[in-house]
Amino acid sequence: MGWLKEIGFTLLTTLLSVIVLFLLTKLMGSRQVSQMTMFDYVVGITIGSIAAELATELEEPLQPLTAMLGYGAAAVGIALLTDKSLKARSVLTGKPLILLDHGVIYRKNLKKARIDLSEFLTYCRMSGYFDLNQIETAVLEHNGSVSFLPREKDRPATPEDLHVNPQQKLLQTPCVMDGALLDKNIQKAGKGKSWVLRMLQQQGYRDESQVLLAIWDGKSHLEVYPLEPSGGKKQDS
Repeated sequence: MGWLKEIGFTLLTTLLSVIVLFLLTKLMGSRQVSQMTMFDYVVGITIGSIAAELATELEEPLQPLTAMLGYGAAAVGIALLTDKSLKARSVLTGKPLILLDHGVIYRKNLKKARIDLSEFLTYCRMSGYFDLNQIETAVLEHNGSVSFLPREKDRPATPEDLHVNPQQKLLQTPCVMDGALLDKNIQKAGKGKSWVLRMLQQQGYRDESQVLLAIWDGKSHLEVYPLEPSGGKKQDS
């Protein structure tokens, strides 16, 4: 029976590590990997490895738990510090570096960033610039991504350039998902369930149970996608 007790305790510590990891992630904030600083990345890996240790620590689980909380508190503290102090922000997260400007490649800044010319050219191509003459300025951001300012003659034309005034698009709102009406979204859209059902019926659907996704376009149209290929006929409303 000892092995059952050991398995039960392991499941308990695993659940504890998952809960603590989830809470720390919420506390530290949600960021995409591309938005992370090097410190965020290292802290995330460290907390994850400690959480794995906590899940299998049967004798003294308090130690890895304390370490996780300590790393989480340090990360939150540094985030608050960088939010309050510009000097701390520049020291802890770094400053943007200009890699190219007005046709000049700054070799010193490339060295500071540990980026060689081949890697820089790769960044340019990945952003759609196969000719350096199309780039006015290239900046290495503190999270490691490279931002590009195209030269005026090479940037895409905007409606303002063409003296066109297109109507502003509104945020699309899902009204049905996986066969269920989204009451809060429908209310935020200023619509009612009867309007949604009427729009579905106009497009050949019996009710929301036949719909995988229905999105209101912000005006008068409901774009509908059937739950099954033969579950309803899409038509323009």
